[in-house]
Amino acid sequence: MNMTGLLALLPMIVVAATAVVVMLAIALRRDGRLVFFLTLAGCALALAALPVAFRLAPVTVTGLIRIDAYAIFFSAMILALAAIVALLCREYFIGDRSENEELFVLLSTATLGGMILVSASHFASFFLGLEILSISLFPMIAYQMQNTRALEAGVKYLMLSGVASGLLLFGMALIYSESGAMSFQQLGHWLGDAKASPLVLAGAVMLLAALSFKLSLVPFHLWTADIYEGASAPVTAFVSTVSKTAIFALLLRFWLVTGAWRSAALMEMLIPVAVLSVLAGNLLALRQTRLKRLLAYSSIAHMGYLLIALIAGSMLKTESLVESVGFYLLAYTISNLGAVGVVSALSCAGREAENLDDFAGLFRRDPLLAGILTLNLLSLAGIPLTIGFIGKFYIYAASVHAALWMPVVVVIIGSGMGLYYYLRVVLVMLDQARVSMQIRPADQMPVRFALAGLALLLLWSGIFPETLMEALMSVAQALS
Repeated sequence: MNMTGLLALLPMIVVAATAVVVMLAIALRRDGRLVFFLTLAGCALALAALPVAFRLAPVTVTGLIRIDAYAIFFSAMILALAAIVALLCREYFIGDRSENEELFVLLSTATLGGMILVSASHFASFFLGLEILSISLFPMIAYQMQNTRALEAGVKYLMLSGVASGLLLFGMALIYSESGAMSFQQLGHWLGDAKASPLVLAGAVMLLAALSFKLSLVPFHLWTADIYEGASAPVTAFVSTVSKTAIFALLLRFWLVTGAWRSAALMEMLIPVAVLSVLAGNLLALRQTRLKRLLAYSSIAHMGYLLIALIAGSMLKTESLVESVGFYLLAYTISNLGAVGVVSALSCAGREAENLDDFAGLFRRDPLLAGILTLNLLSLAGIPLTIGFIGKFYIYAASVHAALWMPVVVVIIGSGMGLYYYLRVVLVMLDQARVSMQIRPADQMPVRFALAGLALLLLWSGIFPETLMEALMSVAQALS
C-alpha cells in the first residue's frame, strides 16, 4: 500500500486508533468523562480527515476498499451519527455507578465497521465490515447485564446475525464457485446478464436475504422489536440509524455496481418483500403502547419504503436512484435519531421512558423535548415542511415514473397508517389532564442542543432541500 492509499484510509485509521486509545485509557484509569471526550475527539478528527480523502478520490485501496464521493458522504453521516450517540450514552449512564467505559470502545469499533461497509467493493471487505459491526453490536445491546431484557435482546441479535452470516457466506461461495469473481466490478459480467447462471442467482438471493435480516425486512424481521426494546435507548438509536445506514448504503453500491438491478428475477423477489415490509411494519406499529416497540415496527416500514425507492429508481437513471434512496435514508436517520434521542434524554440506566403513558402531558412538563419529538414524528409520517415529506415525495415520484402502481398504493396506505400512530403519540403528549411524573427531569444541556440541532436540520432540509439534492447528485456520479 502506498502513501495515497494510507491517506485515503485516514478517516478509518483515525477511528481504529480511537478504539485503541480508549482501551489504553481505560486500562490506565477508569474515567467515563475521559473516554467520552476521547471518543468524541476521534469522531471529530475522522470527520476532519474526510476532506483529505476526498481530494484523492476516487481511489481503490488494495482492491477491497473504494474511496469515492459516495463512501465519503456516507462515512460523514456515520461519524456524525456516532458522535451524537456517544453523547446520548454519556448522559444516559451519567447517574449509573457501574463502570461503563467499555461501551465507547464498542461504539468506535462499530463505527469503523460501518465505514468499511460503505466503502466496500469486494466480498472480503463486505464480510469484514459487516462482522466488525455485528460483533460490536452484540455486547452493546446486552450491555446492561443486570437487565434480563437486555441479555435476551443480545442473544436474539446474536442468533439472527449468525443466521445472516451463514446465508451471506453460502451466497458468496455459490457466486464465487460459478464466476470466480469476488469484486463488485467483476460480478457485473455475471449478475447483470439477463441469462445469469442459476447458481449466481441463488447466491445473490441468499446474499440479499442476509442483508434483509440486518435491515429487518419482512419476513426476516423476527425479534426486531424485542431487540429495540431490550437495548438501552442510546444503543437502540445506534442500531436503528448507523447500522441500517451502513448496510443500506452497501446494498445500494452492490446493487448498482454489479448490475443486479438488470436481473428480472431479483426485482420480482424484492417487490413483495418491500410491499410486505411496509404493510406489516405499519400494521404492527398500530397496536403498540410502548414507544420503542412502535419505532421498531415503523423502522420495518421505512426500510420497506427504501426498498421501493431502490426498485423504482433502478428503472430510472443512476443519479435518480442514488438521490431518492440517499435523501430518504438521510431523512429517516435524522428523524429516527431525534425521536429515540428524546426517549434517551428522558431515561436513565435504571428506568426507561418507554410506555406511552410516560409521555403523558410532556408538553406541559418539558415543552422543548415534546416539541422536538413531535417534529421528528411528523417527519417520519411525511408531513410537509419536514425532510420526511421530501423523502416520501421522492418515493412517490420514482414509483409513478416507473409505473409501479401496486407499490404506489401501498406507500399511500402505509403513510396513512403511520400518520395515525405517530399522531397518537403527539395527542398523548398534549393531554393536560394527566402528567406523568415517572420520567426523570431531562436537564442535560448538551443532549438538548444536539436534539434541537437535529430538529432544525430536519426543518431546514424540508424547506430548502436544494443543497442536499445537489450534494446527492454529485455523490451519484461516483457510481454512474
